[in-house]
Formats: sequence, structure tokens, C-alpha cells
Amino acid sequence: MTTEQQETERARPEPIKAVPVRHPGRWVLIAVLAILAAMFIHLLVTNDRFRWSFIFLHYQDGKRGVMFTEPVLEGLRGTILLTITSMVIGIVLGVIIAIMRLSPNRILSSVAWIYTWFFRAVPRLVLAVLFGNLNILWDRIGFGLPFDHQIGKLFGINDLNAQFYSIKASDLLAGFVAGMLALGLSEGAYMAEIVRAGIQSIDPGQAEAAHALGMSRQLVLRRVVLPQAMRVIVPPTGNEVIAMVKDTSLVAFVPVTFELFFQLNQISARTFVVLPVLVAALIWYLIICSVLMVGQFFVERHFSRGYGSTGRARQRLRDIEVEQGGRITGEAS
Repeated sequence: MTTEQQETERARPEPIKAVPVRHPGRWVLIAVLAILAAMFIHLLVTNDRFRWSFIFLHYQDGKRGVMFTEPVLEGLRGTILLTITSMVIGIVLGVIIAIMRLSPNRILSSVAWIYTWFFRAVPRLVLAVLFGNLNILWDRIGFGLPFDHQIGKLFGINDLNAQFYSIKASDLLAGFVAGMLALGLSEGAYMAEIVRAGIQSIDPGQAEAAHALGMSRQLVLRRVVLPQAMRVIVPPTGNEVIAMVKDTSLVAFVPVTFELFFQLNQISARTFVVLPVLVAALIWYLIICSVLMVGQFFVERHFSRGYGSTGRARQRLRDIEVEQGGRITGEAS
């Protein structure tokens, strides 16, 4: 062995004897969680007071459980419809209020701030009950010339009626409409803050570059800012939809009769069975919200393409493939 080889052998470090890091706390936590899970499953299976047959099998006609009776299914449809309509109102109002809030016009921004302040400060239960009793203020609600009676008196006409259409206030501001307005207007305040945060997360240089190209403010907002802001807007919006499903139970106090929690409460009042009916409501809300969570995952993944570490890695891979393709084409030519 030469001198150079001997020096190389002496310079080479010894192999590292790696010892795995032990985490005894993790195993203790896993054991505790396993015991608690086993206790919970044992409670569900062995405690007869849950009355699973009442929930799933034998409530009406000996065939259907309480979850699948026609009133409960009608309430389920009402809950889904109320969620959709309230969220549509909330999202549309949220976009409008957010744009007003960011407007350089002091009056528009002040009106938007007052709106968000009021509807974020008042609890939704109070709003639902309030809107259910707003029909006390008017006998009829009309659409047409405002203050028609007062204007008629100025010209000596005591019975001037310039309303194109009118409806009894007790018919309009009651039940489903009252609950929908209460939830939708309240949701509009929260969605306004979400949309505002999404718009402000975009680099102002994007809008400035678009303006330099001659695009109008509305076009810049629609084609440049909002598409990029969706990555920030979508996750909290999905959370708001899930929260809205649960908040629809508040309109049972309006009351809205074809709503899931209201119908289950009526069954509980007729049968004097409380806990199994509440468990049935819990299961239905779990099912609806789980479906929405799955949908939220795919929507978030769609709007997050090209962002984050994974998105950047995919984009870099595409760039490399394009560069290699161009290099091969150049060499071939």
C-alpha cells in the first residue's frame, strides 16, 4: 500500500452509527386515544338509551326510522334550499360591499363599513327572530312610488295609490323569507371581509399594469384581480358554507316549519323522545357537512394550481420539459 493510499485511509471518517430518535410520548398519546376511542364505541354499542332502532329502523309503520320520515326529509330539503339561497345572497352582497369598502369614495366606503359593523355585531339568532317580527311595522309592503300618500296630500289627493304591487307584510316577512333574509344579510357582512382580504392580497402592481394596458377598473377587477384572489377567497368561503348549514337551525325560532331541526323538534315533542332525535339531527348535519368538505377540497385544489411548494415544483417541471423540448428541436434543425 502506497503512502498516498495510507493517508487517504487515515483521512476517511468512521461510519456514523445513527440511533433512531425515540418518541415515547407519542406512543403514550396513541394508547390514551385508543382507550378513549374504545370507551366511546363501547358506549355507542351497549347503551340502549341511544335507541338506534328508533333512529334507523322502527319509528313509523314499523319500517322507517325517525331519520327517514317524510317530514324530516322535507326539512332536509328546506335546510339545503335555505343554505343555498342565503349563501347566494351573502356572496353577491359580500362582493358588492367589499368593492364599496375599497372604493376611494368616502361615502361608499363608510356605508360599507356601517353595514359590516352592524351585521357582524348582531347575533344571527337575534336577527332571525327580529326579521320574523318585522311585519309588525307595516300592514302591507308595496313596490312603486315611495311616500305616495304624503305626495297625494300635497296635491289635495287623499287616496293616491302609486304602488304597482303590494303584499301583506305578514305574508312576506315571515317563515322562510324572514330566515333567508336574516342569514343572507348577516353572511354578506362576513363575505365582504373575506373578499376584501382576497383582493388586498393581490400585488397592486397587477392592477397598475392592467390599467397601463388600457383596461377599465371593472375589467381589471373581473379579469385580473378576482381570478387571482380566488385562491384566498375560496377556503374561508367553504367554511362559511359549512357554517351556514349549521346556522339554518336558528330559523326554527322564526319559525320556519320545513327545516330539519324544526321537524325533528316536533317529533321530539310528540313522542317525548329527546336524545335519539338529537342524535338523528347530528347525523344528518354530519352527512351534509362531510359532503361539503369533500367538495371544498376539490374546489380549493382547483384554484390553488400553480401555488405553494407543490405547485411551484410542477411549474418548474413543466418549464424544464419545455426547455428540453426546445433544445432538442434546435439541435435537430
